[in-house]
Amino acid sequence: MSIYRSSNSFRILGVLAALILAVLAGFVFAQEADTGRRGYVLTVDDAIGPATRDHIVRNITRAEKEGAEVVVLRLNTPGGLDASMRDIIRKILASEVPVVTWVAPAGSRAASAGTYIMYASHIAAMAPATNLGSATPVQIGGGESDKSPSSWERAREAMEKMRDGDEGANATEQPENLPEEPENLPDDAMGRKVVNDAVAYIKGLAERHARNAEWAERAVREAVSLTASEALEQRVVDVVAANLPELLEAIDGREVRMENGTRTLQTANLATVEIETDWRTELLAIITNPTLAYMLLMVGIYGLILEGYNPGAMVPGVIGGICLLLALYAFQILPVNFAGLALILLGMALIGVELFIPAFGILGIGGIVAVVAGSVILFEGDMPEFRINTYAIVGMGAGSALLFGGIVWVAARTLRKPRLSSREAMVGLEAEAIQDFIDGLGRVHLQGENWSARSGHPIRQGDKVRVIAMEEEGLVLSVTKAPTDNDKH
Repeated sequence: MSIYRSSNSFRILGVLAALILAVLAGFVFAQEADTGRRGYVLTVDDAIGPATRDHIVRNITRAEKEGAEVVVLRLNTPGGLDASMRDIIRKILASEVPVVTWVAPAGSRAASAGTYIMYASHIAAMAPATNLGSATPVQIGGGESDKSPSSWERAREAMEKMRDGDEGANATEQPENLPEEPENLPDDAMGRKVVNDAVAYIKGLAERHARNAEWAERAVREAVSLTASEALEQRVVDVVAANLPELLEAIDGREVRMENGTRTLQTANLATVEIETDWRTELLAIITNPTLAYMLLMVGIYGLILEGYNPGAMVPGVIGGICLLLALYAFQILPVNFAGLALILLGMALIGVELFIPAFGILGIGGIVAVVAGSVILFEGDMPEFRINTYAIVGMGAGSALLFGGIVWVAARTLRKPRLSSREAMVGLEAEAIQDFIDGLGRVHLQGENWSARSGHPIRQGDKVRVIAMEEEGLVLSVTKAPTDNDKH
């Protein structure tokens, strides 16, 4: 009877164990199956720069590794840097996961660089009350402008020659009617090259995803914009959706062109995961702020100058080195004008030389002018997000002027002081004996240095002594015991 009962108990335990294992296995398989049925949602609500580029590129790579169904890029941007925009577009075009760029929420925009990213995405979507466009590139950088005439200028010149009866006018350049001057026409050949390159770039993106290439060209050449409803009507975007579930429902079953063929989206009832910006992205956004990068540069240079002026202080050198390295890291991914950087370095060098070789203000004034001029042209670009705050430039210029003024004041005081020989300057100074004097000889500590000393009075370690002369035969001080308070009374 007991054997029968124990046998039933083992059967029951075996069934329970099998059920538990089945439940666990089902849970594991469900988790694995669910992994490929997720959509990642990234939010960009800022200018397109190094930090946003890193955030988008890294998380598209993560979505590829984890087998996500789609990546939804919720976008609101006034534009940004060309280099960062092109890195993002290259990643989107080569992505193994479809990227849906969605201009949202209401009131958002995808201007300038945002328009290019929209055209590069596998699905372009907008929320109501949003807009996109104004994709004309802003020419940045130095260099001489090529003033060769544009086709419009040549046509106008030919027309005027024909009207004046100039037989030398080229017949092939004589239009029947003088054409209207296009809007936003760059006034030099370099500007036209930049615009034509941008037109070819966005038209290539439009052709890849069968979007309106004609409007894309107008967005670049004429800086036109569209509302969400107009963009849908003109085949600039694929979907208008007010919220994320509506967007996923609207794109379900659509076929998109990937790098290696086509793919049908399965986004109905898709679980979504919001990807927040991590500490790395936040740190990169802080460091690559042009104003902060500029301040790091100046603090770094000043720290090294102060360390050179007072060797062994350590703190200025350590802080300056760290700040300078952080600034140089930011500069390698920001649109830096190297002429401006060279001017700042030259100006700081001149101020530093003034510390060691007083030149009656000539080097210092030149250094301040160079620092301010370099600060103004340090960063290239038209967007306020990638320009140095004017108050920071004024503050740094004023700080340099105060430093220079301090140098001049110290130099002037030094010049007004009577010049004493080293022997005369030592007389009357007080020192401390660091050992007992034996046979009238010992050592004293004076102004951070240890000196050999001679005295005709008994001196013990710790006694205060006063210098009365420096002996001619060597660096030996003649000292006498300094009167104490008790001796004075």
